Amino acid sequence: MTEIFGFIRKKDKADYLRLGGKALKLNKFLAISGPVLTGLAALGFAFVGSPDHGSWAVVLGVVVGALASVVNTFEHGGQVGMVFEMYQNNAGFFKLVEESIESNLTENDMERRENGELFEMKVALQLGRSLSQLRDLAASSSGKGEEDIEEFASKLF
Repeated sequence: MTEIFGFIRKKDKADYLRLGGKALKLNKFLAISGPVLTGLAALGFAFVGSPDHGSWAVVLGVVVGALASVVNTFEHGGQVGMVFEMYQNNAGFFKLVEESIESNLTENDMERRENGELFEMKVALQLGRSLSQLRDLAASSSGKGEEDIEEFASKLF
């Protein structure tokens, strides 16, 4: 279980936190750039009546307005904020599994500790693996180290 605990912390949870950070940065960029582009389009159309700036103002307004529409569609239609929430939720799930393993391993009172085989089965089911797959993963990670293995602890997400 100690190997699985380290595996979850270093591979699964870290990967979802990294991906969540990228989704958050993309969401912030889109949330800022959409209104900025819309404002630029409105500013371009404000100069349409001016004889000095008429033609370029129309082109600026149309092009930037279309770009603002694309950005807003991608932000809302692509559910970028929801993708960020999904990654954070998955990272929270792995933290919960970590805490469960850690509390069971550090429990000194044998009466309060979960049965070893049942606990292994519970963790294996939470990670979407069979008991033999979980044991194989633990055995391979103790031999090679978590960084050398391409596989993640969870097969669900």
